[in-house]
Amino acid sequence: MRLATFNLESLDLPPKAGMSLEDRARVLRPDLERLDADVVCFQEVNGQKVAGEAGRQLVALDQLLAGTRYAGYHRAATLALSGEGAADVHNLVTLSRFPIVHVERVRHDLLPPVTHRLQTADPRPDAPLSVTFNRALLAVDLDLGGGRVATVINLHLRAPLATSVPGQKLSSFVWKSVGGWAEGYFLSSVRRTAQALELRLLVDRLLAADPDRLIAVAGDFNAEDHETPLKIAVGAEEDTGNGALSAHSLIILDRALSADRRWSVLHHGRPQMVDHILASRALYGRFRGIEVHNEALGDEAVAYGRVANPPGSYHAAVVAEFDLDAAPGP
Repeated sequence: MRLATFNLESLDLPPKAGMSLEDRARVLRPDLERLDADVVCFQEVNGQKVAGEAGRQLVALDQLLAGTRYAGYHRAATLALSGEGAADVHNLVTLSRFPIVHVERVRHDLLPPVTHRLQTADPRPDAPLSVTFNRALLAVDLDLGGGRVATVINLHLRAPLATSVPGQKLSSFVWKSVGGWAEGYFLSSVRRTAQALELRLLVDRLLAADPDRLIAVAGDFNAEDHETPLKIAVGAEEDTGNGALSAHSLIILDRALSADRRWSVLHHGRPQMVDHILASRALYGRFRGIEVHNEALGDEAVAYGRVANPPGSYHAAVVAEFDLDAAPGP
């Protein structure tokens, strides 16, 4: 089984998109073909309005996949907050050659929102702010045949960009005060960390029911190996201090990459590995290799100022391969 994660970066149609889908497809379809994947976790798939339909549909994705091997794959996706159709932006979509036998969308189901009383807002509100996040975790169970089931969790954690605070912005990218920016950055950090905690609670629930469950977590973590969201998701024994809990920890598979290859985003010349695939211990026993397709990747910060309507993605796809026929451990 080849499992891939790929952030498509706001896949959409005109007029919202700056270029035609076909122009983007000429760049993205070869990327998809190279994946050679049995299961693909996409992030940032936008939804489009369709005449006669109450909710948005994933029309841009359908057009991108047309004529590819993935057009006929089984599909699961996150929903708009209303529960009707796709969200306007940043849907998660999982495609699978294997049948999808169960779908779960987890958003504040295991972790209630935290509250925060804004300190720098102008005017300062009387009521505390409920710090929620819009992006659900998308968990699917795949029928691998022979009575075997694997759970794949697709995610996109909050980016480390400051949340807007009322009265603290002079323009889209200019803040009125350092304190206002700091509080906005704090709020984004809380959201990202909370998403990671809900992931960890979901993984704990799954492993409590079946300690040998095959679990993969794939997506855009917006965080590197050493950062808090990854530490929460992994739950390493050196952090819990309890070796008896090691079976519930996750393995960061991209640690198998050489240091010069281990990056999925290039930002101001700094390579960063923010897209990851994690595996439960049982699935790790079947792990055989990992690739990051970053050869054609440009610097996203440079491109932002110089490239009009970039057709591809400034995230590299990550692909892990597993031997499903490997004998389980004793």
